[in-house]
Amino acid sequence: MNEKLSLPSNLEGLKIHFVGIKGTGMVALVEILKSRGALISGSDVEERFYTDEILEKLGITAKRFSADNVTAEIQYVVYSSAYNPETNPDLAQARKLGIPMMLYTEALGAVSRTAYSCGICGVHGKTTTTGLTGTVLKHLPLNSQILAGSIISSFDNSCTLNNSNSGSPYFVAETCEYQRHFMAFSPSKIILTSVESDHQDYYPTFEDIQNAFVDYICLLPQGGQLIYCADDKGACDTANIAHGRRPDIQLVPYGKNADGDFKLNPLRVENGKNYFNVQCLGECALAVPGDHNVLNACAALALACGLLKEDGKNPSDYVQELKEGLLEFKGGKRRSEVIGRVKNSAGKEIVVLDDYGHHPTAIKTTLAGYRDFYKGYRIIVDFMSHTYTRTAALLEEFASSFGSADVVILNKIYGSARENASASNVTGKTLAERAGNYHDHVIYAEEFDEAANVAVAELEKPLEEGNCGYLFVSMGAGDNWKVGKSVISHFEK
Repeated sequence: MNEKLSLPSNLEGLKIHFVGIKGTGMVALVEILKSRGALISGSDVEERFYTDEILEKLGITAKRFSADNVTAEIQYVVYSSAYNPETNPDLAQARKLGIPMMLYTEALGAVSRTAYSCGICGVHGKTTTTGLTGTVLKHLPLNSQILAGSIISSFDNSCTLNNSNSGSPYFVAETCEYQRHFMAFSPSKIILTSVESDHQDYYPTFEDIQNAFVDYICLLPQGGQLIYCADDKGACDTANIAHGRRPDIQLVPYGKNADGDFKLNPLRVENGKNYFNVQCLGECALAVPGDHNVLNACAALALACGLLKEDGKNPSDYVQELKEGLLEFKGGKRRSEVIGRVKNSAGKEIVVLDDYGHHPTAIKTTLAGYRDFYKGYRIIVDFMSHTYTRTAALLEEFASSFGSADVVILNKIYGSARENASASNVTGKTLAERAGNYHDHVIYAEEFDEAANVAVAELEKPLEEGNCGYLFVSMGAGDNWKVGKSVISHFEK
C-alpha cells in the first residue's frame, strides 16, 4: 500500500480520474469527492450497471478504457482492484506520466484521514448498519458524510449521504475485511457487528480472519471507541482480544446480552414494524424485518449517540430525532429489497424480495426474520451459493440454514475469478443433496430459467389453511435476482 499517499484537505478543483468507475464502492467515493469540490472523470466497460444512473445524476459519463483518458492535467488516479497497471491502458498511461495512483481502499483511507472517521465492519450487516447510521444522522445537527456499500433508499437512492455544510465532517463508511482492505482506513470509532469464518480463499482459518479484525480495531487512536455486538460470540471474543492488547480502547457493547445504555429488549412485530426497547432511549421501532436488523439498528444508535457526545451534545435531547431516523430506514438495494408485488392465477398475493445474504448465519437469521415479519405467508427461497471455497468450508452450515423456508430452490454455485472451479469437490447439486438431510422440500434447479419455472409452479399451488399469500425470495451474492424478475414477469402477463 502507498502508506504516505494522501489527498489534500481542500479538494476544490482537484482533477481525479477513476478507473472502474461503475463499481459500487467507486461510485460512492466519487459522490463523496465530488461533493467536496473535486472534478471527476472515469472509465469502465460499456455494459450498463445500476450505478450508471447515479453517475448520470452527477453529470459523469463513463468512457471506454483508453490512454487518451489520462492527460497531464489529471492529478490523481483511483482504480478498482479488478484492474492492473500492467494491462489497463488508463493505468499504464498514468504510470507513464507519473500521476499518483491509489487503489479504491487506499483512496477511502485517504478520505478517512481528512475527518473524524468511523468504520463499520463485520462479516454480516455492514451495509445495513451503515445505511441505518446514515439515516439516523440525517435527523441530527451533525456535520456528516456517510458511504455505504450499496444503494440505500433513504439516501435518495444513492450510496452516500451528505449532511455536511462546511468544515471537516464526521465521516462514516462501510469498511471491508476481505484481503485486509480495511487496514487502509483511519477510524476514531468502529462498529463490529460479527466475526465468523468467511473468505476462506484468503482466511483459511477462523483465527486468520479474527486476527485481521483485531489488527483493524487496534488502529483506533488512544481512547478510541469500539461498539461491538454482545450477542455475537466472535465479536465478543475479538473485542476482548483487542482490549487485552489495547486496554485504552473504550468498549461499548450492544444487544440483548449487553450491559449499559445499549442493552436491547426485542418486544413485538406489529403492523409491519419491529418494536424493541433500548436501555437509554426506551421503545423504538423499525420498518424492516428481522432480529438481526434490530441489532443493526441498536449499533447505529450507539454510534449516533457517541457522535452527539463527541460534538458536545447530549443524546437525551435528541431521542425523538433518533427514533424518527430509525423509522425512515426502508432498506437498501439487495438487502431485503421488495422488488415487486404480483398475484397468482387464484388472485393470491406474491411478495418478491431480493437479498444479498450469502453466509449461513445471514441466511438463517434473515429467513427467520421474514417468518416473523410476513406472518401467514408461504416462503419460497431461491439461493445461489457464492464461491466454491466458502461452500466447501461451510457445507453443513449452508445445508441446515433454510429451516424457516417452506420450499428451497438451489442453483449452481456462483464462482469467483479467484478460484479454480474444476478443482472443487462441491457443486450446487452437492449442496442440494446435503440440504435434503435437513429440509423436506429442496429442489435443485441449476439454471435460472429452470428455477423460475419451478418457482412459478410452487407459487400456483393452493395455499394451506392459515396462509394468506406467498413470499418469494432470491438470496445470495450472485445474479439469481434474475429469477425473481422472471417470476414477476410471468405473473404480470
